[in-house]
Amino acid sequence: MGLFDFVKDVGRQVFNTDSEAADNIKQHLEVKTHGLSNLEVEFDDGVATICGDCSTPALRDQAILIAGNIQGVEKVVADDLRAPEPKPEEPEEKAEIYEIVSGDTLGGIAKKFYGSASKYMKIFEANSEIISDPNKIYPGQKIRIPMD
Repeated sequence: MGLFDFVKDVGRQVFNTDSEAADNIKQHLEVKTHGLSNLEVEFDDGVATICGDCSTPALRDQAILIAGNIQGVEKVVADDLRAPEPKPEEPEEKAEIYEIVSGDTLGGIAKKFYGSASKYMKIFEANSEIISDPNKIYPGQKIRIPMD
């Protein structure tokens, strides 16, 4: 459950050489998320290994998607990226991971999952740390689809 595949040649560019990758991925995660602590990142030949503590399971998923949607990252290993178990009185946020394919739009994805293209903002807001503009998504990008 700790290895996640991504498309290596697409995504946001945050490093130019493998030697700067780990530090830049870590910095990118720290900027894009809140609630990560003890964060450590290693990078080797397209594989980003992220370790640390997340305040929620949803933040863990978010951190994996952010790291995986960086250009040059082909796999994310997150075995030691820990999140607490949800408390029984707190409902667990349900989401599905979706890989964007050629021809997709957020409206089309919203129609597929929610029955209405006008609900695309729900997807955009759930992925605001990954998608900077709802009109700029690309094949191979992985996003979260909130199911609540």
